[in-house]
Amino acid sequence: MKYVDEFREREKAEVLRREIAKLCDGLEKPIKIMEVCGGHTHSIFKYGIEEILPDRIELIHGPGCPVCVMPKGRLDDAIAISQNDNVIFATFGDAMRVPGSKTSLLQARAQGADIRMVYSPLDSLQIAKNNPNKQVVFFALGFETTAPSTAFTILQAAAEEIPNFSMFCNHVLVIPALKALLDNPDLQLDGFVGPGHVSMVIGTEPYEFISQQYNKPIVVSGFEPIDILQSIWMLLQQLVENRCEVENQYNRIVQKSGNKVALEAINKVFAVRESFEWRGLGDIPDSGLKIQPEYAQFDAEIKFTIPNLKVPDHKACKCGEILKGVLKPWECKVFGTACTPQTPIGTCMVSSEGACAAYYKYGRLSTMAKKIIAEKPKVTITQEPLPACGFSLD
Repeated sequence: MKYVDEFREREKAEVLRREIAKLCDGLEKPIKIMEVCGGHTHSIFKYGIEEILPDRIELIHGPGCPVCVMPKGRLDDAIAISQNDNVIFATFGDAMRVPGSKTSLLQARAQGADIRMVYSPLDSLQIAKNNPNKQVVFFALGFETTAPSTAFTILQAAAEEIPNFSMFCNHVLVIPALKALLDNPDLQLDGFVGPGHVSMVIGTEPYEFISQQYNKPIVVSGFEPIDILQSIWMLLQQLVENRCEVENQYNRIVQKSGNKVALEAINKVFAVRESFEWRGLGDIPDSGLKIQPEYAQFDAEIKFTIPNLKVPDHKACKCGEILKGVLKPWECKVFGTACTPQTPIGTCMVSSEGACAAYYKYGRLSTMAKKIIAEKPKVTITQEPLPACGFSLD
């Protein structure tokens, strides 16, 4: 297939639905499949994929939302940097409304901090060139998907010798997170729909430990409805045939060995942290990136003093359990009542890849969600909700 419309054709989807139903007849028990990436979660609800799957298949939503896994303490650190008098702080739009322990970047901007939304780290580098008397800091976050653009920007800043530019690095790695999930006794999974964008960079080889050490199948998937249905069908085939392999449904984009140029840039600029805190998953060894010593002049954690404290989530927020796949968003007491995209309490409701945002925008229209939300008592929270803004979740 060449065109995006072909990946959304009703007839092809119906064929896959019937084949999935046939394979389910050969299963000994109901199965749980985790889609790791938040982009998959949004596609699943946008196109009603979960509604047409057999009852024997339960989809579990994973921690593949980079803004969602950011702990409150790191948000507080970012806000602290932005409040320095001589700083222009640049960030992606998703991070603007994420609540820290006391405020958000959006509120900090309203209180006078010079915080600007950008679409790429190169935009922030240009801001540094245009404002040589200011320190410009870019809020670098995301999985291996966005790490190459951060790395190339640092290399560009070094080549052009731009002294007033740095990055607050919060890049995380997907493989250690998957291992932490597989080691969690509370979460019993039968297979994975692997992240497409991350795999475009790292390839499919790094996932082999899932099949070899944990005996779980994984299929790397694209993001269109036909992609996801085909990936679920491929997973079911493996389960019915008692196979555990790494398969690549997204082979029009993803290669086995990944993107060599992107990986070389990541390895040149970044080193692996000994440990990094994830919301809901806690400290995971070797799961984050930091800037190499030879590029220390571009490391905001060295240039600025930051609180560097661990901050617990709001007691009413269940983002941590949702990110681990232990709870569904509508099982959180404040989902859809006190916590909405306009008044978010946790990160999962803010980000365009967050599971709560996906459920609220699409999933809450399902019969089960309507019933649960209708029966849910109204909850009043003591923390004042963050203000709404004009950013769309689209």
